[in-house]
Amino acid sequence: MTARIVLLVTSPRLPAGLLTAQAWDVVRRFPVFAGADSELATAIRVAGGSPVTAPAPEPAEETLLAAAAEHGTAVWLAGPAGDADLARRLGLRLAREPGLAELELMYGSWDPPGARLLDAVEVIDRLVSPGGDPWKRQQTHDSLARYLLEESYEAYDAIAAGDLTALRDELGDVLLQVVLHARLAQELPDGERWDVDDVAGGLVAKMIRRNPHVFAGAQVDGIDDIVDNWERIKAAERAASGAASGVGDRPSPMDGIVLAQPALSLADKVLQRVGRAGIDVPLPEPGAAPDPSTRLGANLLALVAQARAEGLDAEGALRRVAVAYVAAVRAAASD
Repeated sequence: MTARIVLLVTSPRLPAGLLTAQAWDVVRRFPVFAGADSELATAIRVAGGSPVTAPAPEPAEETLLAAAAEHGTAVWLAGPAGDADLARRLGLRLAREPGLAELELMYGSWDPPGARLLDAVEVIDRLVSPGGDPWKRQQTHDSLARYLLEESYEAYDAIAAGDLTALRDELGDVLLQVVLHARLAQELPDGERWDVDDVAGGLVAKMIRRNPHVFAGAQVDGIDDIVDNWERIKAAERAASGAASGVGDRPSPMDGIVLAQPALSLADKVLQRVGRAGIDVPLPEPGAAPDPSTRLGANLLALVAQARAEGLDAEGALRRVAVAYVAAVRAAASD
């Protein structure tokens, strides 16, 4: 039987020793080698696998070939980069000497979905920790606020332009802001401190609560039921939060509206909430406004109400026309 050399590749983002059954079978039965000691090597030893040894002074491929010839199989624990140089040397050697041994790449574990998010957290932690990036270390939630808005708008622009490659990059910038804010929050005083796991944990809990048709077997009849459930659960959360904080137990339909958003989208959200709550509050009359600025605001609010009645997005409509006007001005200026 032809000797075999197994290059065992594992995910550096999973706990050491979390291997497939096939990988555990191999490391228990055959000699295992590695370029350096590691948490995985320790886990294999502790779990009763073969003692992991570093190669002899001669090149590692010679050690592996000798062990494979003696035991039928030899295992190499590849490093995080996959030990591409060793694999290349072995591949060239075995191509020159067919029948000497077979080279097999075995994945002992794979990166789970979202694994690179752990890398993002690690990189930001390094940048904010002592010895990291001085600029990031001196930032605060207040100083970063404008960047969060800018990056969000740039992602919006990529969507509006239909540029999904740019959107991927812009979402990375938004993610940077999220992870950076979470890392800075780790420096808060005891009792106020939180981190990225708290952010993710809150998101998970919220999604489970607000989607009972997925996680709790609730019956829904179409998208309208799903949206109604979402708003009802959200209102109950606001009421519970207000009661816990001593604010009172009569929540307003205006609670939770982000007042810092652009004015047209703010007006649209306010009118949406009023409609859902079934409250009949007349719009301000432009003619009764005491000054031109207030009259203009009342007219704009009436236009947003008209847009909603026609199923249109006032914010998006104005943005598209403004962007088209920008293009027209650019064209005129270049003539």
